[in-house]
Amino acid sequence: QVQLVESGGGWVQPGGSLRLSCVASGKIVNLETMSWYRQVPGKQRELVATDTRGDDAVYADSVKGRFTISRDNAKNTVYLQMNNLKPEDTAVYYCNAYLASPGAGTYKDYAIWSDDYWGQGTQVTVSS
Repeated sequence: QVQLVESGGGWVQPGGSLRLSCVASGKIVNLETMSWYRQVPGKQRELVATDTRGDDAVYADSVKGRFTISRDNAKNTVYLQMNNLKPEDTAVYYCNAYLASPGAGTYKDYAIWSDDYWGQGTQVTVSS
């Protein structure tokens, strides 16, 4: 079993900063990509930032220059540093991972890749 647990959300005034953390735990063979998404009620979940090993980070245009994604591979942790926050950044932020975990049964000698690992979400509210 693999779990993603986010922390660090909260309320902040416009122009303020928050740092989100997400820890992946469980039977992980290879943690290739970790990403942050966000969602507001009535809208689709959107990609905020993604970090793939060996590649440059990718950001949504709306957060470029303000948000920074980083990873601590030794701790299977991804961070999202959010600066100069705006009211439109208000959303539930979700951590996502693309990783390989040990197979079972017939597939016990294989690593199984999936991008369907999500955290429970953490609320970020930006308002005055």
